Amino acid sequence: MKDGASQKNTLHKFRNEYFWRGLVTVCGILIILLTLSIGLFLIAKGTGTFTKYHHTLSEFLFSSEWSPMDSANEGGGKVGSAIYIFGSLLTCGLSLLIATPFSLAAAIFMVEISPDAGEKLFQPAVEIFMGIPSVVYGWIGLTVLVPFIKNTFGAKMGGFSVLAASIVLAVMIFPTITALSADALRNVPKEYYQAAYGMGSTRWQVIYRVVLPVAFPGIFTGIILGLSRAFGEALAVAMVIGKTRAFPSSLLSPTNNLTAAIAADMGNSADGGEHNLALWTMALLLFLISMFFIFLIHVLLRKGSGSGEV
Repeated sequence: MKDGASQKNTLHKFRNEYFWRGLVTVCGILIILLTLSIGLFLIAKGTGTFTKYHHTLSEFLFSSEWSPMDSANEGGGKVGSAIYIFGSLLTCGLSLLIATPFSLAAAIFMVEISPDAGEKLFQPAVEIFMGIPSVVYGWIGLTVLVPFIKNTFGAKMGGFSVLAASIVLAVMIFPTITALSADALRNVPKEYYQAAYGMGSTRWQVIYRVVLPVAFPGIFTGIILGLSRAFGEALAVAMVIGKTRAFPSSLLSPTNNLTAAIAADMGNSADGGEHNLALWTMALLLFLISMFFIFLIHVLLRKGSGSGEV
């Protein structure tokens, strides 16, 4: 009787194991298929600018003339997206320059300087920041930051500017970079600390010469993910950037970017028209940029694991 019950119990566990393993496998395959479907859909839509209306890639990437026709099956307009691309690169790059030093400083404080305060105060605060909707960031930027820039720097367009968009994006990506950098610092082996202190290093020497180099792949992953979020943000940026179709002459000048242009114009364009497909080409460009960032992360993590540093 005991042998029969034991065999029945083993068979039950075996079935459960294979059931959950199969369920997880199916879910993973569905996610892969969904990602591939999104990519294929964007390729089919985004390449219509070149295949249906016969615009060139150089025109789309490097021309600033944007006047696509809005009627379906009617072409002959201009689809130069250089202003939008430059606006995205400028605002995202500047936001990264602003957020990264503060994120690294916060992560170092949370993990190395005051772990107790970091765990009890800073970590929950960072998690709360990550959960705030983007419209809240945009509204605060619109009502507080834009008037501040106008009154402080005398911005001609009332404070709507590259600087305002970059600061809003910096605040939004700060929690992502901070959280991943803190995790990377916590994963540094304790033996590294012991060896460094055993050689007479001070705490700052250990942090600067040992901990940060070892944790660099994880920190860089956080930076890339933060940059990826900055590229994909639309609503908050659209509220403060000014949405002017012109290259900015300074950081206090307004401009536009890819996500804001897509969000503003996609609903008002005729399906299959030149304007509509040009917006889909912008979306395809954003998708390719995101894929490039993910590829960078995987390459970096592979190199880090191969060298035994993380």
